[in-house]
Amino acid sequence: MAEPREVTDATFDQEVLKNDLPVLVDFWAPWCGPCRMVAPVVEELSDEYQGKVDFVKMNTDENPQVPSKYQIRSIPSLLIFQGGELKGTIVGFRPKSDMKKRLDEAIA
Repeated sequence: MAEPREVTDATFDQEVLKNDLPVLVDFWAPWCGPCRMVAPVVEELSDEYQGKVDFVKMNTDENPQVPSKYQIRSIPSLLIFQGGELKGTIVGFRPKSDMKKRLDEAIA
């Protein structure tokens, strides 16, 4: 199972906004219980969408600029970007089927 790679405030533009593929960004923090529940689901989705969607995660404690820019108020928050634009948002823990539906809608 491929774990999404970490992005930082410094690498966000290059890794996410300038990516040729759609990108799902998992905003999380180590102390966040629901974030730990979402992580395995995101890993499963990253395997299922391999080659179609890029999956990354950002620690909001270590990287305050990007979460502030996108007004991340609660975590976990999953933002879906395509072509440098925000296409979808999933806030809080959701069942895998719901996350897949939102991801499919965002990248359609």
